[in-house]
Amino acid sequence: MYAKLIFRNAKRSVKDYLIYIVTMTICVALFYAFLSISSSYYNPDIGSVYDFRVLSDALKTAICMITLLLLFLIRFVNRYMLRRRQKDFAVQSVIGMEQKTIGRIFFAETFIMGMISIVAGIFLGVICSQFMTAMLLTSYEKTYTFAWTLFPDTVLWTVGFFVVSFCIMGVFHTRAIRKTKIIDMFLASKENEPNFQKSRQIFGVVILFEIVTVWMFCTGIQKVWFYYDSRLAIPVRLTYWANIFFPMLLLLWPVLWLIKKKKGGSVTLVAGLLAGSVFSACSAAVLLVFTNKYYLPLGSGIYKQYLLFVLLDLIFFIYAFHYLASSFLAAWKERSGEHRYRGDVLFFYGQIISGLRTTSKTMTVICMTLTLAIVMFVAAPVLTGWALGYLDSRSMYDVQVYSRYNHVYDEKDLPHDSYEIVTKFLAAHEIQAAYDHTFYLYLPEKKEFHNRQKYDFPIVAISLSDYNNIREALGYGRITLAENEFTTQWKSVAAAEAENFTKAHTSVMTDAGELRLSRNPYYKEAIGQTVYNSYTDVLYVFPDWVCEKLLSVIRNRYIITTEAITYQDACEMERLFEENYPERTENGAEYGVRLRTLQRNSTKANNFVLQAAMFYSSIVLMVICLTVLSLQQLLDVGQHQYRFDVLRKLGVEEQRIGTLVLKQLGVWFGLPIVTAIVVSCVVSACFIQTVAAEISAYIGFHTLLLQIGTITGALAVLLLCYFVSTWMLFRRLIDK
Repeated sequence: MYAKLIFRNAKRSVKDYLIYIVTMTICVALFYAFLSISSSYYNPDIGSVYDFRVLSDALKTAICMITLLLLFLIRFVNRYMLRRRQKDFAVQSVIGMEQKTIGRIFFAETFIMGMISIVAGIFLGVICSQFMTAMLLTSYEKTYTFAWTLFPDTVLWTVGFFVVSFCIMGVFHTRAIRKTKIIDMFLASKENEPNFQKSRQIFGVVILFEIVTVWMFCTGIQKVWFYYDSRLAIPVRLTYWANIFFPMLLLLWPVLWLIKKKKGGSVTLVAGLLAGSVFSACSAAVLLVFTNKYYLPLGSGIYKQYLLFVLLDLIFFIYAFHYLASSFLAAWKERSGEHRYRGDVLFFYGQIISGLRTTSKTMTVICMTLTLAIVMFVAAPVLTGWALGYLDSRSMYDVQVYSRYNHVYDEKDLPHDSYEIVTKFLAAHEIQAAYDHTFYLYLPEKKEFHNRQKYDFPIVAISLSDYNNIREALGYGRITLAENEFTTQWKSVAAAEAENFTKAHTSVMTDAGELRLSRNPYYKEAIGQTVYNSYTDVLYVFPDWVCEKLLSVIRNRYIITTEAITYQDACEMERLFEENYPERTENGAEYGVRLRTLQRNSTKANNFVLQAAMFYSSIVLMVICLTVLSLQQLLDVGQHQYRFDVLRKLGVEEQRIGTLVLKQLGVWFGLPIVTAIVVSCVVSACFIQTVAAEISAYIGFHTLLLQIGTITGALAVLLLCYFVSTWMLFRRLIDK
């Protein structure tokens, strides 16, 4: 009998479970798609150069940790269904059914819907896993063909995780039903969240924000004291003073509010701080922009500090904006008398204001979480593209052997080895070298040997013949220098500084005499990272006769093989080299080896794990936020149903009611989403400004915008699915 009742209730309420099914299906699909990459049955053809186990184990750990967020979502969705059915439970209790039995029936219903979601989610996950495979093979520069694959171990992990989650939540909800009074079940649909504006929590937030403002004010004074100069450009000088002026206003506003005897209440206080936080964030953000544009000597620590100030201002802005949203709307309604009495506008205002006053806290948390999700979506292609671009510039040779003299204090201990152990290894494993060159790097002046401060390391030089040898091996053209000329070679990330540097250094003094700058003052083609001295981004190129008279301090060897070195051989070579050349010898010389196979393997694996983890986290957070937004409206459906019934009795047409529903849901979804988009754009702009040189060197802004546009389209589809599902369910509930 109970089995028939369970299936009948499930069949009758399937539309009520629409959001539940949609949410659980998306969660299952995401879990399966991302976890399928780590399946023991998954064996993509990525070649002998890569070891897939490095990626598989790391990805499984990351996905399982992030998936814990889904427990919160499952609990919230089940809580919605529990509250949605409270009245039904009360009726069943009144007619004599035990509450323990009611709880078990409810658990069985949700479990059936959950199993439907698991089946649908695994089917959708199989499709989504193909996109994961395409993303993986693309990152490993391999071709991709679509194939239907169902991995048994991933299916077991997916079914096991969600079944256990459903059972745990079912136990808690069965217990909750058992302990709930019948009268409380009848009244559950009439309960509202407490009015956020009557909460004293806002004063705690204001106090914390004022403490942060004191920090901003003191920092602004400090920067003016140490870095202000009347010779700076006018916009820079104004920005320095703005970072004192606006924090000062934020500190004075609460004092003025207290002097006025709290006139206007907390709304006036928070409104003033809201406006001030916008100007404070703008002034801090402008300083970040000017730091790169005008080459301000603020340093990375101060840069990060002002980036933190922007973030804190924006967090307070989100909190204050949602706290005041209902007050802003109510004030506008009162001041526009003609507008508010037009048609059904008054009803619409009442719906929105009533909802905002009781759910502002939830909306604030949703907006912050959405902002985090969007920023992660934007940051993921930047970070991964940066890593891949940097990989190309530092793994240009199959074998790079290099040395450092940072801890060598006697010239006789400087490295002069030819690294014959590498030659023997290549011969033993029958690995042919298409290019093999060993060379020195020199100090322009011998007296610079003892310059060891981090930002005072001398720029080293390479002989013209060695430089041309490297350029030819990489497919670049040879260069020429006159007898007393020199030129420079720059890292890609620092190429923008080349012109300013060469203007200030038209000549260089060496132990062989003074050299003048060539008509071609700099070259930017990538030739590897180990050719530069520690903490420097530029390399001098001197004529050979000059280098013969200089002190050699670094000994490097670059090898390009005819075929890629396998992963096993690369690991063995690295182990053998480290046994014979410790990272730091007794005399202070440091040695290292970089193998293209190992660099590409570890970087691509870590890069894919980072990208997958950030995308997965962002989508999970996005799904959580959209689910909560949807259920927030559906939880109060009892009140909405009564209000729309009143409209029908007053003669309002169904078409107009449908328009009101769309407008209400549009505002409800749009307010936190638009706010999150605006805030995330500011944060993303500051972040991109911070790494603009790396983006330009390794990714390209066009490629980055294309990736962000693709992600935006996917998010828009996800938002549309939730909006349409909520609208359909909302209309059905108010039409009952």
